[in-house]
Amino acid sequence: MTSVDWIGLLAGALTTIAFVPQAIKIWVTKSADDVSYLMFGIFSVGIVLWLAYGIALGAMPIIVANVVTLVLSVLVIALKVRYSGRRWKRDQETDLP
Repeated sequence: MTSVDWIGLLAGALTTIAFVPQAIKIWVTKSADDVSYLMFGIFSVGIVLWLAYGIALGAMPIIVANVVTLVLSVLVIALKVRYSGRRWKRDQETDLP
């Protein structure tokens, strides 16, 4: 593995790790109210394109980083879907007479 590959792996690791705190926060608080479907949808499409680009180049650092990032992005979207109705239910319960 070349030094350029190591730079790519480090860059991919750092940008991917940036999503971990968001996923953990959503998991712990059971709330994803502030997460945008549109942003994560666009982001996920971009990651798929980066992954395709990495595969076309045979660039392992690009492939690995984008597979992990895509998994985290899909996890955040799934958690948003899972917890999206909870805030509405809480708000409705507090409005009861």
